[in-house]
Amino acid sequence: MKKIHVGNLSVEATEQGIGAAFAAFGTVQGVSIIRDRHTGAARGFGFVEMEKSDEADTAIAALNGTLLDGRSVAVSEAHSRGSDLIRMS
Repeated sequence: MKKIHVGNLSVEATEQGIGAAFAAFGTVQGVSIIRDRHTGAARGFGFVEMEKSDEADTAIAALNGTLLDGRSVAVSEAHSRGSDLIRMS
């Protein structure tokens, strides 16, 4: 399974719409739009989980920079938050 980061989402974007766009390239396991804890408003990005890595790679290449709900989305492989941190001891 591969996790994909989708950025620059429109406030009108829905999990169903994002899932449909990615489903054209393979099996989508899940979609989540990240929301503000206090207001519930979409924060402009989300994640898609696809079953097969090769299908995810194809979706990333095909959808990066395309219009989704009127906005050009940035699509890339998601990385864990901790991987970019430098630990100091």
